[in-house]
Amino acid sequence: MTEPRWLDDLETRAWLGFVFTRDLIAAAVGRDSLRASNLTYVEYTVLARLADAPDHRRSFAELASVLEWSQSRLSHQITRMEKRGLVAREAIPDDARRTAAVLTPKGAEVLATAAPAHVDSVRRHMIDVLDRDQLAALADIYDTLLTHHRAPDPGGEACIDHSGALPREPSPQPG
Repeated sequence: MTEPRWLDDLETRAWLGFVFTRDLIAAAVGRDSLRASNLTYVEYTVLARLADAPDHRRSFAELASVLEWSQSRLSHQITRMEKRGLVAREAIPDDARRTAAVLTPKGAEVLATAAPAHVDSVRRHMIDVLDRDQLAALADIYDTLLTHHRAPDPGGEACIDHSGALPREPSPQPG
């Protein structure tokens, strides 16, 4: 058995820096979102991913893939959000066994109202903390990591397309 390639000090600093920073920023943005719009970070993310989709709908399989969630976790989250009128479930017309999550007009309105506070929070906790050179370097680093993780793995697993998972201004509300 070969000896593991343990992380050296720089590698440990990079790894833990990523893990802790991601957790801290997500928690801070989540707290701000809850205060400003009564949406959790998770709810905001689900609404934003639906708003980015054509017709503001995604199959459960696609949405679970974009969010990197199990379909079970997604189903439970959608159930909670349905009770608030933010999303709805619809059968997919060409395959009644499959279900789509759909952004409701209320969900689109809540998202549009929440988006300015969300982007202010993202700026306060991350974007405005860094200068343009640091942002460019960080964006390049994430591009490299995303490219690596979108590629098929050696076992032949299909890549996961997260091109629609990057944050941007929400699309106009449906209907």
